[in-house]
Amino acid sequence: MSDMAEQLTDLLAEDLDGGFTELVRVHAKSVHAFLLRVTGSAAEADDLGQDTFLRAYTALQGYPPERRRALSPRAWLLTIAANVWRNHVRASVRRPVSAMRVDDARDAWPDARPGPAERALNADERTRLVAVLSELPEHHRIPVVLRHVVGMSYAEVAQVQGCPVGTAKAQVSRGMSDLRRLMTAAQEREVAT
Repeated sequence: MSDMAEQLTDLLAEDLDGGFTELVRVHAKSVHAFLLRVTGSAAEADDLGQDTFLRAYTALQGYPPERRRALSPRAWLLTIAANVWRNHVRASVRRPVSAMRVDDARDAWPDARPGPAERALNADERTRLVAVLSELPEHHRIPVVLRHVVGMSYAEVAQVQGCPVGTAKAQVSRGMSDLRRLMTAAQEREVAT
């Protein structure tokens, strides 16, 4: 555990409210980035993020200080976020949540400040990538997002997924292979039209 994570868990153990405020400050962007990529909607990511932190706070209230001190905060929060999203998908009857809305998600990718021509090409590429990401099955999409969008280690991905590290590596690898295949097919469809 890093020094920052250790300081955070110590604070959570000693002062739940102060520690929770710091937990939100440190990890809100990672939780939002994860939820944005799995839902494809900024509005849904915001709602599910609030639900994630509400559930986290409720859980922490029932934990003794020793358990709060033993947490791996980022992996623990992203496990809650993944479960909140899965529950949301199961409960959704009005439309499939896994269908990403490109207009909501395409502007959320970081801008590396290229020139206008590059920006146009990059915007098309991001739009294609976001659309194709929604085609990945959940068991591949979540590990790919955790690893390549949120930037988690394979050990953290495994912790969130509740599986061995080797399985997490395989899920990410298969997801990336599927993503490459889907991207190639999307590019070929565009060229054909």
